Amino acid sequence: MSSRGPVLIDTDAMLGRHPARDVGAGTVAEALAGMDRFGISEALVGHTLSWLHDPRTGNRALLELVAGQPRLHPCWVMLPDTCGETGTPAAFVTAALESGVHAVRAYPADHGYDLAGVDAAPMLDAVAEAGLPLLLDAAQTTWPQVEAVAAARPHLAIVVGGLGYRVLRQAAGVLARTENVHLGLANLSSHCGLEWLVERFGEQRLVFGTGAPTRDPAEAVTRLLWSELDDGAVAAIGAGNLRSLLRKKARAA
Repeated sequence: MSSRGPVLIDTDAMLGRHPARDVGAGTVAEALAGMDRFGISEALVGHTLSWLHDPRTGNRALLELVAGQPRLHPCWVMLPDTCGETGTPAAFVTAALESGVHAVRAYPADHGYDLAGVDAAPMLDAVAEAGLPLLLDAAQTTWPQVEAVAAARPHLAIVVGGLGYRVLRQAAGVLARTENVHLGLANLSSHCGLEWLVERFGEQRLVFGTGAPTRDPAEAVTRLLWSELDDGAVAAIGAGNLRSLLRKKARAA
């Protein structure tokens, strides 16, 4: 491995000030400075407005923030089309692809819908058809819902982050029964959980993510770089696996 260390691409980062947490102003400059400090080359970023206020407004604001920033790649927040906030599934996906969006994130618990329900199905179908990975935190849904969505759409790459503590038994069952569910490193808090997951399921099921700025990036960086994994596994988790997932996003809506 290079003396500079492995390439790290953050799958789980955000711009925009958080209204309730003292984690900075959420500016591009702060995000890039944090990435430089921890050796992170690039990041998929969302916007706090898309999460905590209005996805349509936040998604557009995100594009303005990342314009001219080659290290920051936009990740839009999806909604079911039942209320029409983000347009039809076809319109949403077309706009995402035309805008250079790299992935889609869902907040079903906070936005009040069932991820595996009939309301979200048309949007998820469109996202899957476009080849956009779906990102979400474990606290936003349930493992049965994740499995149901994954089983119904085997070509949809799903990355579940924010796992927390003592969840490996639940996550492992879903990993064993699916091929398109992946886990993010943000708050993967089980002792030696990363090593166990790689031993059991292979490094290709893990992607690097920090949860910045609401989580300290040092947590995920240390978990990966100080792990007992070999250099190949670290390189795959750090960047290679995500690059493979993103390369599938080449189909126009």
